[in-house]
Amino acid sequence: MIRGVIFDLDGVLVRTDELHYQSWKKLADEEGFHFDRAVNERLRGISRLESLEIILRHAGRTYSPAQQQALAERKNAMYRELLQTLTPADLLPGATETLKALRQRGIKTAIGSSSRNTRLILQRLELIPYFDAVVDGNDITRAKPDPEVFLRAAERLGLPPNECLVVEDAVAGVESARRAGMAVFGIGTPQSLPGVRHLAASLAETTVDALLAVGSETDRSPT
Repeated sequence: MIRGVIFDLDGVLVRTDELHYQSWKKLADEEGFHFDRAVNERLRGISRLESLEIILRHAGRTYSPAQQQALAERKNAMYRELLQTLTPADLLPGATETLKALRQRGIKTAIGSSSRNTRLILQRLELIPYFDAVVDGNDITRAKPDPEVFLRAAERLGLPPNECLVVEDAVAGVESARRAGMAVFGIGTPQSLPGVRHLAASLAETTVDALLAVGSETDRSPT
């Protein structure tokens, strides 16, 4: 029985891909190395430093760990500036309606995101009142696909993993949820989330009943 739903943030409730792209692109232009949307697509669902490693590897550039940290901080400053433009109008279809319906059912809700900017985004979107717990990149030491973020979210909800459903849009997040022993509902397509049985293009294209019905052992098993 599902008693708690843990949402990934980016790509499920809001889409900040374009803001990430703009900030990474600005950093790349300032540093003089190549970055494009194809590379950006490979960064979904992973941490900032892991994203930077992929970008630098693709660009054929080498920086010391201290230099990489400085680059990541510059990118984040650019990104946080862009986040100030977010409003509730930027929520993805069905997000608010789904959260309200879960509250009405008495289902606990949490955020499980690798982003260290999660709380700022939730504030800008006016979503904080809808969640019983928030776990983000500031609370964990291991990014997705490690299960830490979802296990910690379940702990803060006071629920065992097998009573939690994760709503995810990224392959790394799906693997993280499965490693945590949780059921998974995917936001995406069979092409973007291969092997995920329960899918919708957005929260607007599913129902709370459909979410809460997900819970077979197949959905919990590691890929």
